[in-house]
Amino acid sequence: MRRTSILVATTALLATSAVAVASASSSGERIQLRTTRVGTILVNGRGRTVYAFTRDSRNRDACQQLSGCTRFWPPVTSAGRPIAGSGVKSSLLGTITIKGGAKQVTYAGHPLYTYSGDSGPGQTGYVNASAFGGHWPALNASGQEVK
Repeated sequence: MRRTSILVATTALLATSAVAVASASSSGERIQLRTTRVGTILVNGRGRTVYAFTRDSRNRDACQQLSGCTRFWPPVTSAGRPIAGSGVKSSLLGTITIKGGAKQVTYAGHPLYTYSGDSGPGQTGYVNASAFGGHWPALNASGQEVK
């Protein structure tokens, strides 16, 4: 009887641990605010500036259709529902499905990207850069472009 109880308890503990690991691995990308030299803007969970692309339409990624674009401007993706940091409106966060089935994070309908040339958190040297036939503004908490 004692062995059966230990086996049942161990099995339950392992199952709970597996669920916790699965939940952690499917957690969403955190989008938060950071004060920078261009204003208070959205950044990803690692503090890197996230950008919109002026050639995108609402909830539609145009960059993935342009040769080489996503190499320089990788989409911000999320394994689960994106998480709103302090001051970020969760009602403006969403995702769209892009090539390969990944979920790209959107904010107020703007697909979000990082820039491969940013070497660390809070960099804004590429805010409103011109590339791939459009501009790459940052966004504020209201989803408005910051140039």
